[in-house]
Amino acid sequence: MPSGPRADGRSALQFEAHCADDELEVPPARVLVVDDERKIRELVGSYLAREGYSVLFAETGEAALDAALREHPDLIVLDLKLPDLAGEEVARAVRKVSEVPIIMLTAKSAEADRIGGLGIGADDYLVKPFSVRELAARVAAVLRRTKPIRAEISFDGGRLLVDQSGRAAVLDGRRLALTRTEADILLALIGNLPRTLSREQLLTAVRGYGSEPDERTIDAHVKNLRRKLHDDPPAFRYVLTVPGIGYRFGLESDAA
Repeated sequence: MPSGPRADGRSALQFEAHCADDELEVPPARVLVVDDERKIRELVGSYLAREGYSVLFAETGEAALDAALREHPDLIVLDLKLPDLAGEEVARAVRKVSEVPIIMLTAKSAEADRIGGLGIGADDYLVKPFSVRELAARVAAVLRRTKPIRAEISFDGGRLLVDQSGRAAVLDGRRLALTRTEADILLALIGNLPRTLSREQLLTAVRGYGSEPDERTIDAHVKNLRRKLHDDPPAFRYVLTVPGIGYRFGLESDAA
């Protein structure tokens, strides 16, 4: 059985693929399980782990939002009854910054409840009590029909390689010395192509849900990120400023 959550509401049962600098391996799909009942987290987590997934846990809504923004899971299993935030509120907040697939868990079985859950961005809906085998089958089905997040993405004709799982970037064959915050910003921008993210959304991706807005902090980190990307003014190519809104990544991936 996997261990329970850490003090911050999250724990990880992770079978991450560690990649060498010269070879980036594709890691297993990462599933964030959000439920305030430890038995359910352990039951679902252990079964998904046996199926080959890397499993993250959260027992509160705020911990779920923090994990979703910081850990970039491939899918979220979300219980709607949480002790601090309603699951629907968590789903709406996630949808503002990410298209990660969401499977909702709920005791509500009415058709109106199912339609409401799907209407706020859920990809599937499972009523409690449920079979973990059925949940695992639904996880696999949703991941098959949604666009997978690649471990490595190439931009600019191969000049820029971004490893999402390893939180690393290589420019012209040289690994960039990015801080965690700079890597978080880069991953948030790339993960939301072609959308523009506000400074507040970027701050949430870096520090977690509920952070106090500080535009100057984000601007300073973006400036440093641009410098390391050799993204020189006035013709920025990678990190573009959208006046009055925020920032967006300026290039589509080479595979787009």
